[in-house]
Amino acid sequence: MAARQAPRPCSIADTLALVGEKYSLLVLREVCLGNGRFDQLVRNIGAPRDILATRLRRLLDAGILTKRAYSERPQRFEYRPTQAGLELEPVLMTLMAWGDRHLHPGDDRPMVIEHHCGHDLVPQVVCESCGERVRHDDLKAHPQSPGWTVTGPSAA
Repeated sequence: MAARQAPRPCSIADTLALVGEKYSLLVLREVCLGNGRFDQLVRNIGAPRDILATRLRRLLDAGILTKRAYSERPQRFEYRPTQAGLELEPVLMTLMAWGDRHLHPGDDRPMVIEHHCGHDLVPQVVCESCGERVRHDDLKAHPQSPGWTVTGPSAA
């Protein structure tokens, strides 16, 4: 039997290990919307309380969320995104836009996010250097770690 190969290093896999569990991104969604109290999270996400508590601990330990007490008796906490958590917000917006296009076409969108300019937000990935919108055909992958091979149009 062939030896099982170790997975190759990947930032996507590492990120999913932190936020890819069921309910983790929904916790982040709610916290970014300002719904950071435990009862609000239970109600808005629909997660079982024990699972939600586990996800919150993991996001706290990873530095994605922080908590602060809003009541001493009984002691209650409110969760808020850290800078690292806020940096995941564009991922949430992009996932929502994909869902709007492919799962809720037309005007059947569950939520609309408005940009400060007054228009509905339509997130786009752009190159920080040139400002151009990113398209699949314009990308070239340059593996930096051993174990990666890239073939096809994205090959370097």
